[in-house]
Amino acid sequence: MKEIEEIRKKLKKELDAYRYQHTLGVMYTAASLAMKYCEDLNDTMMAGILHDCAKCISDDEKIKLCLEYRIPLTETEIQNPGLIHSKLGAYLANDIYGVENPQILDAIASHTTGHPDMTVLEKIIFIADYIEPGRTTAPNLTFVRKLAFEDLDKAMYQILYDTLNYLHKKGGIIDTMTEKAYQYYKNLTIKEE
Repeated sequence: MKEIEEIRKKLKKELDAYRYQHTLGVMYTAASLAMKYCEDLNDTMMAGILHDCAKCISDDEKIKLCLEYRIPLTETEIQNPGLIHSKLGAYLANDIYGVENPQILDAIASHTTGHPDMTVLEKIIFIADYIEPGRTTAPNLTFVRKLAFEDLDKAMYQILYDTLNYLHKKGGIIDTMTEKAYQYYKNLTIKEE
């Protein structure tokens, strides 16, 4: 936990006040979910505290850094640089903060779009990012918060459904990985019922 405390102090200088509070909210929400689902608490808190470590970098700088570090970008990510922070964040978590655990890095890398067949840790970070206490405007938030502590897969399905629905309504760019993740969790949820 000492290592997490040191990272927290560094991030307080790197992130704006809102993003820093959000990051703490994600870390503690993820820790609660880790206790519920018997996931490693330290790994979960580490992924939670670092999930947005690249968020406050400008879009142009994110693209430049990805080119410099040879992080492949999709056409959708180039059109919507807000998605890049997860891939870049995983790189920075390793390079700057010394995280070597591939499960933590994968959870950071996939927390924005999700993907089919996510690990428990990946689902926890994805869900915690959506339901942390500072979030107030996401659709079905009260329902999803309850669902997160009952069934991670159903919570994934609901979040992905609501996210795609929101993006369709506002005419936003939709990443194909989010669509694939949605289809996967939709099919999984239908099988269980």
